Amino acid sequence: MNRSWLGAFQIGAVFVGTIVGAGFATGKEIVQFYTQYGWIGFFSIIISGFLFIWLGTKMMLVAKRIKATSYKEFNEYLFGVSAGTVVNIFMLVILTCVGAVMLSGAGAVFEEQLGWSFQLGVLITIVLSVAIISFGVKGLVGVNLIVVPVMIGFSLFIAINALLDHGFSFMTLAAPDDAWKGWISPVIYVAFNLSMAQPVLVPLATEIDDEWVIKRGGFIGGLFLCLILLTCHISIASLPNFQAFEIPMAEVVKISMVSFFGIYIFVIYGEIFTSVVSDIFGLQRQLESMWKVPKYLVTIVLVSIIYMISQVGYGSLIEHLYPLFGYISIAFLILLVFRK
Repeated sequence: MNRSWLGAFQIGAVFVGTIVGAGFATGKEIVQFYTQYGWIGFFSIIISGFLFIWLGTKMMLVAKRIKATSYKEFNEYLFGVSAGTVVNIFMLVILTCVGAVMLSGAGAVFEEQLGWSFQLGVLITIVLSVAIISFGVKGLVGVNLIVVPVMIGFSLFIAINALLDHGFSFMTLAAPDDAWKGWISPVIYVAFNLSMAQPVLVPLATEIDDEWVIKRGGFIGGLFLCLILLTCHISIASLPNFQAFEIPMAEVVKISMVSFFGIYIFVIYGEIFTSVVSDIFGLQRQLESMWKVPKYLVTIVLVSIIYMISQVGYGSLIEHLYPLFGYISIAFLILLVFRK
């Protein structure tokens, strides 16, 4: 990829598309990590944006310099070979489960919002994902260049509408008694999401010829992530009792912009879809480095496993694995900060 702003924007789009997902699209993650902490949420989002830019860029630069082709080599570099092997096995499990949950979420959008079959939604998502992944990095970049600008534009639009209706009420939200958690939440959020982004950003960085593109791409991606978080936070904060809703962003659209609800469905599916594509892409790269078998066979096995898990529902497993993975993510972030 030559030195150009176009290349940097491509990297930034993949960065954003990899981080966002179902929780991001629905607004549930934003409430959990930011909005519930009142006025502190605004400042913690700014902190998150800084961390995404700094550490997201550093992760890609380190990956390029050590020539890591998958997150396996990257984690072995950070943690050492022995501990890195344990972390990699755990990541393989958690990423497979997350991919299944995202796939299930795509089916739920078809079933709950469009009134179509859950299975149809899952199968369409699988077919489209495999088709895009077959083009390698170009396919991954291409789908994010389509979905991410729409996502940013829609987020800006609803935030401006919320500001016109409610002003800067998000800055006057009362902080809860445990407000100190609001200053820690951006670190946990960024640690977890950068850990989950390794399977995509590590091999992507290795294929980039110029570090100039990585640095600008990391800055653009982190900046836009901060912007999307901020716009969603502003919109959700305009809702009374925002913590009572499972999908707060849907309530914002229903209340203030019901005519745009169809676009919202497209956006939420697009965010889930980019996560499914990124997840399968990263897992495929990792499994290819472990098994000396044809790529198409790896893809078939991987997609079959994710599909089967998505059918039975893995909510309880994810509920128990996520906190444990969160602790590992903090260790990952600390090592990333201090590793030269």
